[in-house]
Amino acid sequence: MFERPAKHSLTLKGHRTSVSLEGDFWQAFRDVAKAKNMALNELAAQIDAERGLDTGLASAIRLYVFRWYRDQLTVQDPST
Repeated sequence: MFERPAKHSLTLKGHRTSVSLEGDFWQAFRDVAKAKNMALNELAAQIDAERGLDTGLASAIRLYVFRWYRDQLTVQDPST
């Protein structure tokens, strides 16, 4: 039912890094980047630049994806 996070590689500011995300979050992250017409590394760099120092990159990506989908639901049904 639930899977363990798996490491995935990204390039931020010319440096390779890895983040551990569950498969569903990784796919949703890809889908969000595609919907925004952005390369995955480009979106990751944007999230990285906007996150606080006390938030890990994987957590920031999860929150970004969650909020993006939540905002899509709000656009579809403004009463929520």
